[in-house]
Amino acid sequence: TMPPGKMPVVKTDLHKLEEQSPVIVWFGHSSYLLKVAGKHFLVDPVFSGNAAPLSFMVKAFPGSNEYKAEDMPPIDYLVLTHDHYDHLDFKTIRKLRNKVRQVYCSLGVSSHLKHWGVDSNIIHEMDWWESRQPGNDMTLTAAPARHFSGRGLKRGQTLWSSFILKTKDHSIYLGGDSGYDTHFKEIGNKYGPFDLAILESGQYNNMWPLIHMMPEETVQAAVDLGAKTLLPVHWGKFRLGMHPWNEPVKRVINKAQELRVEVAVPRIGEPLLIGKEFRYEYWWE
Repeated sequence: TMPPGKMPVVKTDLHKLEEQSPVIVWFGHSSYLLKVAGKHFLVDPVFSGNAAPLSFMVKAFPGSNEYKAEDMPPIDYLVLTHDHYDHLDFKTIRKLRNKVRQVYCSLGVSSHLKHWGVDSNIIHEMDWWESRQPGNDMTLTAAPARHFSGRGLKRGQTLWSSFILKTKDHSIYLGGDSGYDTHFKEIGNKYGPFDLAILESGQYNNMWPLIHMMPEETVQAAVDLGAKTLLPVHWGKFRLGMHPWNEPVKRVINKAQELRVEVAVPRIGEPLLIGKEFRYEYWWE
């Protein structure tokens, strides 16, 4: 089912995000802006209004596509987890490319970017367990995920990853897409605990349990990672699975109460201060 009426979106001036603690703004599905240590990280931006090669396929829910490339502040680091259409969008990248200082992506993803006119000198491809220092006192590490890649008919030409962002004071897990597996425990053991884990929780189906998590597995993954707070993403904008649009968040919250995991569910565009208590209304009801 589709959401009734328009999605409730908060319009925030992204050029004026707070400085004192990391702040994250979710744009629906798996796109979000993170401001940490004075730097802007933009992850998997899809602002064209669709998540497929042809514009009439997989359209955004009414009202959910309010944020555009033009609304973004200058981007210090663009992070791309993998090359699926709902994470890597040609029109968005073309519009953003002059705003971006550096790009960090999974192995092979630069082939698309160079083809679209992104300067190859600013692209850093990363293999699993590889670390880079994007800024002072800041480490970005690519980590495994259980997923696949491909655009059009070609599959598996490029890698898919999650990323671990560590600053002097904070540790954040950028989940990308993944099925549930032992890698969450491994990442938790090596790099945990995390102040925040951003994990996919929607577009699941019993027919593809290995590449996307059921919502209950999302909560378990947060436990495995040692995450203080879970931000469930990969829902709220596009319909790629057959479940009701707000079922992921309801199932996540039920399981999180059982496992005592703190969940943050901001509206699209509503700033979430990491490490601060977050109150949410059940806006998806």
